[in-house]
Parts: sequence; structure tokens; C-alpha cells
Amino acid sequence: MREASTELLVELDAASNVTDLLLEQHAANPAHPLYRRKGPNGWVDVPAGKFLHDVSALAKGLIAGGIEPGDRVAVMSPTTYEWTLVDFAIWFAGGVTVPIYETSSARQVEWIIQDAGVRRVFAGDRRTVALVTDVLTGSALFRDRLVNVVRMDYDGDAPNLASLAAAGAGVTDAELERHRSRAGLDDVASLVYTSGTTGNPKGCEITHGNFALVAKNIVAFLPELLLQDQARTLMFLPLAHVLARAVQVVCLSAGATLGHTAGAAQLLEDLGTFRPTFLLVVPRIFEKVRATAAHKAALAGKDRLFKAASATAIEYSQAEDQRDRGQGSGPGLLCRVRHGIFDRLLYPRLRRALGGQVGYTVSGASPLALDDAHFFRGAGIPVLEGYGLTETTAPCTANTPSRTRVGSVGIPIPGTTIRVAEDGEILVKGIGVFKGYHGNEAANAEAFVDGFFRTGDLGELDPQGYLTVTGRKKDLLVTAGGKNVAPGPLEERIRAHRLVAHAVVVGDGRPFVSALVTLDPEGLNDWRSEQGLPALELAQAVSDPDVLAAVQDAVDQANLFVSKAESIRRFSLLDAQFTVESGHLTPSLKLKRAAVVRDYGDDVARLYA
Repeated sequence: MREASTELLVELDAASNVTDLLLEQHAANPAHPLYRRKGPNGWVDVPAGKFLHDVSALAKGLIAGGIEPGDRVAVMSPTTYEWTLVDFAIWFAGGVTVPIYETSSARQVEWIIQDAGVRRVFAGDRRTVALVTDVLTGSALFRDRLVNVVRMDYDGDAPNLASLAAAGAGVTDAELERHRSRAGLDDVASLVYTSGTTGNPKGCEITHGNFALVAKNIVAFLPELLLQDQARTLMFLPLAHVLARAVQVVCLSAGATLGHTAGAAQLLEDLGTFRPTFLLVVPRIFEKVRATAAHKAALAGKDRLFKAASATAIEYSQAEDQRDRGQGSGPGLLCRVRHGIFDRLLYPRLRRALGGQVGYTVSGASPLALDDAHFFRGAGIPVLEGYGLTETTAPCTANTPSRTRVGSVGIPIPGTTIRVAEDGEILVKGIGVFKGYHGNEAANAEAFVDGFFRTGDLGELDPQGYLTVTGRKKDLLVTAGGKNVAPGPLEERIRAHRLVAHAVVVGDGRPFVSALVTLDPEGLNDWRSEQGLPALELAQAVSDPDVLAAVQDAVDQANLFVSKAESIRRFSLLDAQFTVESGHLTPSLKLKRAAVVRDYGDDVARLYA
């Protein structure tokens, strides 16, 4: 058993709560732009004073409507400024925020509203209002409970934010303060439902202390990102995800300006106009940016140049990483010369794709391919990978600018202890660990051992305290020959290929390991056009010899990192896409492995015929 800890850097008064972070910013400088909203003529600053005023007005509306401290209020919306505004209004009213993914099905919405005991729902648009209303009127579960629905805009159909604020005009500041100050660090601030890869989602009780202590200590832990002059970031992850919510509170604590963008179609344009100084990115975005750059280079007849620049970036970063580990002297002379040339010719284009001013990116939510981490760092976009779960209020480990090991998820954040048990399971104790699962004592009894939360993930700690995640405990396959195989690392390496959307490694109880693979339609057609070939439908592509050969190459590359017994012997290309709607991805886009194996059982059987 190995253990690593980082001491707490910032303590808080037990009677305080997350709303005090906003009051601190307002007291320091009411004119400071905490947020930036996109309007018809560009981005418009929202000063601390304006934000506090609007939060207070909505909170008074909630109080006038009967919301009492501890009441649950749901939010179902894309990532917008209004999401953040409503979140803090709920907290100022003493309520508990219950986020719901905008992609959730009616059944999922019904379960969360019922299980959490929601009193009011904020819905992002007319479609969501209709969905929630249909759930409430069509289910016997809500016949004896009044649940109000509010549309999250100021000029749409009432009830909306404008009518809610108007309804609170008679609530006094003293009454608002009574509600706002009722909660302490140990009180629940949010019920965040897990993705539910198996069974119904469980509600994680995230406290005010979880959010506030993590925020304060992350700011002290990462000052290079958060305390630089005019620090700002653009949020495009779903705010229903605890990682996005945690970063939202971190930015408030630091006074870093936060913008929001909800649509993937607008992301590159918004990055170019907002120009963030740091960015929270999931691995799939890195993959897309790199694939897009490669495609543009190929169309311009610069495919060989881009490949050389990529290889140089990776070589440069790998040499730096070895030096940081005390195992080398850094990039050699020729590598430095090549890197300098490409840093003038090609790498700036990548940096401009992220807005041109990004000093650091933070990667989370799922594992980042090692190749991508080295590529972007070598191109001048350092990636700080971290690790966490809903139950740890997102980050429990992170790399920092001064302490980075590429391929690891970093060291424990302040106030956190990481332990790797004898069976390899990662255990966590610290400021971010949740209070427990809402109304689920059986799950709570299984979730903790000796005061540590059992993550269900497998990992390794090195002597310097850097954690590497090696897989998911429940996902381990045991072949007929008794070999344990962690599918995650193999799947990640196959997914790194631009043609691949998803890979699912199978082989439990089988004589060897195989994989089910789905294709990325956009990547497929880009790849075909670069070779002067016509576009293919997925139904044609799954049997196309060139496509099969390319995916085989991706599988072969993945197999280089495992033993022969763990390597993938066969694969099948599926004429399908795994989506939330198909039932194969959770709302946070995690793979529902059991559902895939069940629904594509015939394809699995054919691999072993």
C-alpha cells in the first residue's frame, strides 16, 4: 500500500459557505469583471456589483415563491451565463442545486426530480420547459407535489427570470441574508447525480465546504493560471458536470473572468474573440483540434511538413519530461533547432486555434492520450492533466506548472490524501470528498473504507507522489487463460486515431482479447478526401479494405504497449454510433460498456466463431 498527501493551504470558517466567495469579490472591487457575456456586438463585461445585484433579485424571487433553506431546485440547461446566475441565486436563497444534463431523457429527468425531492425546475429553453412539464404532468409520482418550472431567460414565456425577480421585490435584504447565511461548510450545496453507467444515477451530496475549500486551495495551488493579470477562461463543458461547476467556483474565488459558450459550432469562433488565458478541455477536444490541423495541412499539400512538426513536438516534450524526471539533459541540439523552426512556422497556428493567449490547458473528465499530451506541450500549449470524480467534487489530483509528469494525473491537491490499496484501487480522503449518496445507506456503506472513498479506479503512485490511473476496477477483463486485462488504456490508444469514434475491448472469459470499433464520420471523410477518394457511408466504410487497414494499424500501435496475452487479436467495425440516445453513452458521454456488450452480443460472438 502506498500513500501521498498534500497539506491544506487555505482554511475557512465552518460557518461560512460558497456564497461568501461572491461577497468577498464584491467587497474587494465591485467593478471587477467576474463574467463576460456574449451579445450581438461582442463580449460584454459583467462586474461583480451587477452579478451580485442580479443574483440577489432572483434569490428573493425564490424566497417569495416559498423556497426554504435546504429545498432542492433543479437546473436543466446548456452552458450559459444564466446557468451560473441561477446556481448562485439558489445558494443565496439557501437552496440546494440539482443539475440535470440537457441531453437527459424523460425517464432520467423523472428519476432525478423524484429522488432529489425537487421543488422548482429552471429550464433552459422552450423545448426543455415542454419536456419537464410533460414529465411532471404525465407521472403519478408528482400528483401530490407542486413543482414549478421557470424558463431561463428574461424575454421568453413567463414564468421566466424577469417575472421571478419581480416576484421577489417585497423580500427584504434581511430576509435574504437569513437565507443566504443559514448554510455552513458541512451543509449540502448541490445534489449531483452520477452518470449511471449501471442502474439509476446516485445523487452525490456535495457540500458548501467541498466547493469552497477546493476553490480556495486550487487557487493557491495553481496561481500561475488563476492569479495572473486579466486571467480568463471560456467554459464550454456542460455545467451539469461537477468539473465545470467546480471550475466555475474556482474562477469566482480567484476573480478570473469567466465566459460561457454552449455550442460546438461556435466554439472556435468564440475562442478567437474571447481569447482565454487558460482553458479547461476534455481529451476529445484535443483530439479534434489535432485532427483538424492535420486535415488542413494535408489539403494544403503540407502533410509531410505537419507530420515532421508533430514528431518534433512530441520528441521535444518527451526529452523535457525525461529531464524533469532526472533521466536526461533535455532536448538535443538538432531537436531544438527543428523545434525553433516549427515554432515560427506551424505551432502558432495551433495556439491561435485556442484563441492565441492560452498559457496552460487543464485536461480532465477522462484520460488524455500520452501522444496528445506530448504533442500539445511540444507545440507550446502545456497540458496539466488532473483526476477526480463526482464524489470528489472533481479534482483530487493535478499536475502544476512546476510539478508535471506527462502521463500522470499529478499529485494530490492541497488537503487531500491519495492511497493505492493492495488490490490497486485508488482511495481518496480530503476536502473534496462528498458527504455521501443521497438516501442510499447501502451505497454509502460500500463507498468508504477507513475514512477513504473507494473510487473504483485502479492506479499507481510513484515515490514522488504522482498518480497514474491504469483502469477501472469493474472493467477488468479476465481471459479464459486467467490474464487480467485493463481495457481503458487500449481503448484510449485506438480512439486516438482520427478514424475512430469509440473502441470497446472485450474478452472476459474468452481465449483472447478483441474489440468493437465505431468510426468517426467526420474523421472518415476528411481522411478519404486527403487521399483523393470519394466519401463513404458508414455502411460501406466498415468493409472497405483501406479503412480496415487503417484501423488495424491503430490496433497494432495500441498493442505495442501491452503484453502479447493482453493484445487485441481481432476487431469488428460496427455500422453504428454510440450516443446518449442509443443508450450506449451516459449524459457525460461515458461509455456504458455493459449496454454495448449486450446490444452487440452477436458481433462479439462472431469475433470468437
